[in-house]
This record gives sequence, structure tokens and C-alpha cells, in this order.
Amino acid sequence: MVRPLGLPFDPIERAGETWEKHFGPASSMRAATSIFRVQQILLARFDDALRPHALTFARYEVLVLLTFSRTGNLPLKVIGSRLMVHPTSVTNAIDRLVAAGYVVRRPNPDDGRGVLACITDGGRQVVTTATAALTDLDFGLADVPEDERAALFDILKRVRLGAGDVAGAAGPAD
Repeated sequence: MVRPLGLPFDPIERAGETWEKHFGPASSMRAATSIFRVQQILLARFDDALRPHALTFARYEVLVLLTFSRTGNLPLKVIGSRLMVHPTSVTNAIDRLVAAGYVVRRPNPDDGRGVLACITDGGRQVVTTATAALTDLDFGLADVPEDERAALFDILKRVRLGAGDVAGAAGPAD
């Protein structure tokens, strides 16, 4: 659950005012700090919604990725690349999903040393119910009107493209 701060002021706004007195313009600091705080809020909301399904958001993402694959299985290294996480994080998530019966490991026939993660029927069922829980809370963004969500996505996409998330995509203007 998100722990409400309950402060009589906005701490990020206050930090911005102080920042401006000491260092100059604070718009970038305010925006970045707000993004970090919103990430905390969203992850807490996701955890609350997914806890009844014995999932974390990271494990849920793996299951969704496997659900979206044509065959229901993917090499672990592909999962890490698509989810933009370290191989150790993928291994940990797969270990937990295997223990829950949502995924099985199989040898990769195309790579003698590689391993495939394969979603089970139980994994498909939990994706369906967990997805309903997340969509019921608008993925934690119910406070943002629907018509503003696309603009928010477009703004954040510019940061991701500038960081090179998509090969050949235009980065920030020079």
C-alpha cells in the first residue's frame, strides 16, 4: 500500500524552491523527482493489486511477455532484453514462477546451453485474473484523465528514445 505522506506542503515543490535559491532553475529536478515518486506510488499500487495472485509486477511482466509470444516460450536472455532487466533478475523471476507452477524451464533446441521459459496453463489463468486487477485500477493512473495519458506517454517516450531504447530512433534535438 502507498504510504500517504500527509504533509501540509508538496515536498518536491518545496525542494524546487530551495533548489532555485541555491542552484538555479529547478524544472528538470522537479520533473525527475516527481517521476521517481510516481514510480514508488505505481509499484506499491501494482503490488497491492497483484499480491492476491502471489505475483510481483516483475513476475507479472514475465508472464505477460510469455503470453504475447507466438509459442508461449522465450529464451531467458530475450526476456531480459525485452523487459530491460539484468539476467539475474530474470533468473530470480523465473525461479519464483516455476515454484508457483506458472512457468516451466525447457532446453532451448536452438541453443544447446540456453534455456526457454514456457508459460503453463496456470500461468495463463493467473495472467488473465491479474490483468483484470491492474486494469480495474487503470494501472494506478486513475488520477490522470484518460485524455492526458497519451500526452504523458509521448513526453516520457522522448526520454526513452533519447536514451537509445529504440535503435535508429531520433534522440533529443541537438
